Amino acid sequence: MINKLSATLISTLLCANLSGCNTVTEPVNVDSRYETYIQVGQAFKHTHFNNIQGTPITLNPNKNKLVILFATWCSDSQRTLKELQASPLLHDSSVQIIAIGREENSTTLSKFNIDYQLPFDLVADPDRAIYKQYANKGVPRLILLDKHNNVVKTLIGEQANILDQVIW
Repeated sequence: MINKLSATLISTLLCANLSGCNTVTEPVNVDSRYETYIQVGQAFKHTHFNNIQGTPITLNPNKNKLVILFATWCSDSQRTLKELQASPLLHDSSVQIIAIGREENSTTLSKFNIDYQLPFDLVADPDRAIYKQYANKGVPRLILLDKHNNVVKTLIGEQANILDQVIW
């Protein structure tokens, strides 16, 4: 009985901790512990990646870009990607979408994509080499770039319908 109660308590605490995809319990807009290391108007530091198939990809100079920093285990990231699947953004030929898996490798992202069938490039960031240049914590992070790869807006997608704020 005690072991069952302990297991239930541990499980409940773990789920509560993971539900926000980090350890912050306050709303994002009032939490100064979320740091974004790139500001509106600054150039995005990465323009070349290798997707999970190993194919080189480049940020398209003729398109606006939506860069999503996410984690496969994060419920907020999962929700945001599902919302993106139903969004007109997915079919907007003037937008390039790239999703970068924080602390993910090509294998975990490939397995994740079996369920999600995302029609855009996924990039592995197993050691946070990319992520840590843009933020200290919190996923999903959405970074909107213009055609010149300058930041237009940054968003933390911990609430539903974050894509409504994706406007260039």
